[in-house]
Formats: sequence, C-alpha cells, structure tokens
Amino acid sequence: MSIEHEGHYAPYGEFEVSAAPKTAVFREPVPEARGSRPEPHPERRSASRTAVALAFLAIYLIWGSTYLAIWYAVASIPPLYTAGFRHAIAGTILLIWALVKGQRPTREQIRASIVVGFLFFLVGHGTLHWAETQIPTGLASLLIASEPIWVFLMACAVERRWRMNWLLFLGVALGLAGVALLMGRDVGSAGRGVFWGALACLVGAISWSGGIIYSRRSHLSGSPLLLSALSLLAGSAMLLLTATLVGEYRGFSIAQVPERSWLALGYLVVFGSVITFTAYNWLLEHYSPTIVATHTYVNPIVAVVLGWWLAGEHISVNVMASAAMVIAAVFLVDRGMTRLKP
Repeated sequence: MSIEHEGHYAPYGEFEVSAAPKTAVFREPVPEARGSRPEPHPERRSASRTAVALAFLAIYLIWGSTYLAIWYAVASIPPLYTAGFRHAIAGTILLIWALVKGQRPTREQIRASIVVGFLFFLVGHGTLHWAETQIPTGLASLLIASEPIWVFLMACAVERRWRMNWLLFLGVALGLAGVALLMGRDVGSAGRGVFWGALACLVGAISWSGGIIYSRRSHLSGSPLLLSALSLLAGSAMLLLTATLVGEYRGFSIAQVPERSWLALGYLVVFGSVITFTAYNWLLEHYSPTIVATHTYVNPIVAVVLGWWLAGEHISVNVMASAAMVIAAVFLVDRGMTRLKP
C-alpha cells in the first residue's frame, strides 16, 4: 500500500496506505479509553487472538499476493479495464455499506475523491496493472515498495525544508541504491518492454506518494468507509474511461477470458480490497500503526516468493540483494520518520 511509513500515523481524516496494490484507506482517530478496562473473559480473549491473527494474516499475505493476482487477471483482461472493474465493484460494495450505515458524502469529499482517485488509482494502480503485462510480479512489488522513500522526499519538497536524521539519510540512500540496482542491471538487460514496465511502476509509486501528500494537506475528515468508497469509484470511472479512449476494447472478448482470470479479478475485489480494508482498519483501531505497518516489510517478500513458486519467475542474486536493500530502506525510513515526530 496502506505506508500507508508514508502516513501510517496520520491525523484525523488522512489516508493510511501501504506499498501494496491495495485499496487506499482513510482512518479516523480512536479516542483513548479513560480508566482501567476489566479483564476480558477467557473465551473472548481467545476469540480476540484469533481475530488478530486472521487480520494480520490478511494484510501480510493477501496484500502480498495481489501482485500475482493482478498478473493472472491482466493475462486475459486489458490492464486498465482490470483495475477499473476491480475498483468499481469494490467501491460500490463499500458505498452501499456506507449508505446503509446512514453516511452521506459532502461536496468537499466528492471533490477531494476525484483528486485522490486520479493520483491513487488512475495513475498509481493503472500504471501497475499495465506494468505487470511487461515485468515479473516480484520486480513490480519491489519497485512499489519504494513508496515511503518518495513520500519522504516529496513531503520535504512541499514543505521546503529538510528534516533529516541518520536513519532517514541511510534509508533514503539505501532505497535509491536498491531501485538503481534493479533498474540498472535486471531491467536494463531485459529489453525495452521490461524497462518501460519498470518505469511505469516507479511513476505509479510517485503518483501514489503524491496522493498521500495531497490527502495530508487537504485536511479532509469523515468516515473512512465513505471516503474510501468515493475515491475508489472516482478512480474506477477514470480508469474505465481511459481504457476505452486508448482502445483497450479492441480485440477484447469477454467470452475468451479464461476462468483463472475471472477468479483472479474476483480475488482482487473480495480479498484484495474489501476484506483487507476491513482487517486493516480494525487493526488500526486496536494496535499501534507502527505494528500494523510491519506489513510493508512482509508484502514484497510474499510477492517475490509467490512469483517464483506459482509463476515460475527467476530470482537472481541481484533481485535478492535489491529486495534486501529496499525492505531495509523502508524500515529505516519508517523508524526515522517516527523519531521526527514531536
């Protein structure tokens, strides 16, 4: 995502996102309870542990597996249509959920959702879905995992001041070196298609980071459920329109889409968006954002392993070194940003 780290302890109404191809999530603060809490019943405590384990399993494994699911889907469904259908269905489900709960959007929320939908979903996810027609899923996940670095650099540029400590400096330097290693050797020697696919991933990561910066500065507040639904629907409308304008419908026949691609699209909607949305918000209400943000380090590993295991992707020494550098960089940037907070 999520990073979501690029906003994992955002104030009221800001996005919580992660370096994974997931649904953007707004989060409202949960006020601290006053006084001591009674000791929970043993059966409730056991159920709570089960819920926690399942929620972390969702954000660790499901978000990490969405790269492979995208690869399966775009093998037969045009990439922008894949992203558009995915977010349209997920956004509709969340919007219905919000409306049933009595939530109604304001004009300001709708306007902001258009900007967020453009940055997060049209550019951010549109480029990722297209890129996975050109590059391996593991490579895509590692390039997207660099998002926290771009968020930090863009935040400094917007604020026109550099807030730096040794953790941030080391993290940014290590992350950029890891990206350069990927782009320079594995990508540079693999042909033009792979180069443009990798470049598209970087453009998407930077656009997603721009969306995070915008959401922070817009001070938009409201229901996380409603705001996420609006941004998904706005982004899906732009994705579907763009897909049509660039002619993705030419030569595409729904009847020729194999069952595996439909299952992958359904997985992205139900598991990659709706279920993980619920799990992520639930975890943020019960645990420190720093703990929840650990999925940022796990998702790329899951993506690389699944790509090797199920898609037959080659894992070179260069990819393993780059993965270690990028994941370590995200960890260092996350810890460095935490130390900057008052």
